[in-house]
Amino acid sequence: MRPTSRGWGVLAVVAFGTAMSWQYGPRSLDAVVIPLAVVLVAGALTTIRTDRPESRREPVPDGFPGESRTVAVEIESDSSAAATVTDTLDDGLAAADTTVETTLADPAAEYELTLEDRGEHRIGPLSIAVRDVFGLWERRFADEETTTVVVYPRIDDLHRTGGRGLDVLADLARRANREEFTHLREYRRGDPLRDVSWKAAAKRPDDELVVREFDDDGTVGAATIAAECIPGREDELAVAVASVATYLLECEVRVGLTVGADHHPPDDGRRHHRSLLRSLARFETRELEDGDRAEADVLIQSDATGTRVVVDDREVAFDRLRGADESTEVDGRGVEDGSTDDESADGSWEVVA
Repeated sequence: MRPTSRGWGVLAVVAFGTAMSWQYGPRSLDAVVIPLAVVLVAGALTTIRTDRPESRREPVPDGFPGESRTVAVEIESDSSAAATVTDTLDDGLAAADTTVETTLADPAAEYELTLEDRGEHRIGPLSIAVRDVFGLWERRFADEETTTVVVYPRIDDLHRTGGRGLDVLADLARRANREEFTHLREYRRGDPLRDVSWKAAAKRPDDELVVREFDDDGTVGAATIAAECIPGREDELAVAVASVATYLLECEVRVGLTVGADHHPPDDGRRHHRSLLRSLARFETRELEDGDRAEADVLIQSDATGTRVVVDDREVAFDRLRGADESTEVDGRGVEDGSTDDESADGSWEVVA
């Protein structure tokens, strides 16, 4: 417990008045000194007797950069003393003011938070400063309880931007949404190599390639995304993976994901989408295993030359997919207006077919 700035002023007045009354007599000064001394003692006793308040944090929902959230802390106490609640925030979160003036009788202390950067960020610990009714004494209580909020990567709306090279993903979505093999036909220029039936081709005397044809019955197929990047490119990779995964899910494709230490089998639905986004918010740089690269339907890589998407040995810069080389107006989750496409050279990652 310690005096507030007002308390220090009152203490100074009492000390000065006591010194003056000792030197010149107490008659006139006692009318000021004694009431102030009583107030000081009463305030000190009230503050000392205040029990430690209990606090409980409300969960903060996940969100995207730029969104706002309300941070609410419920405070339970038998006292109705005035209190100042001060919270602390990790980098990646912002608030105009994390200090709330309240009383212990109020049900909750609240302030507005802005999500800024991708990641899982901590909110807390909390400090509660309790003051007596006169505002002369203050007692601080530290609450080490914290909570976290997950900030997803930005999602560029590939349906809306319609950048060049989007046919790579569109073809993948169409091929994923098929189930039944129907027949073989001769290979034609432009057919994806994954549809080549090598076993059937080896039996043909003319060594001509043949490809499998499938019956598109409208059922939901699956595609697996594998992603990796060099240190420092995690945010760029997360945006690309989140955008491609969202595009495929909206095309009614079940999406699997291998990124960092996380592996998600193919699935669909809102809950699965959120699970993918949470992994992308938390992942740290980790190189893929060769087998994960080879088995992926979509390989996304990011290094100093840029971010690229590889499907069936066809490589396209992510900036082209999101239409960054075109003048596009998008919503708050999407791409910037007037961005320019950066042509990527061959990257340092080895693409395994």
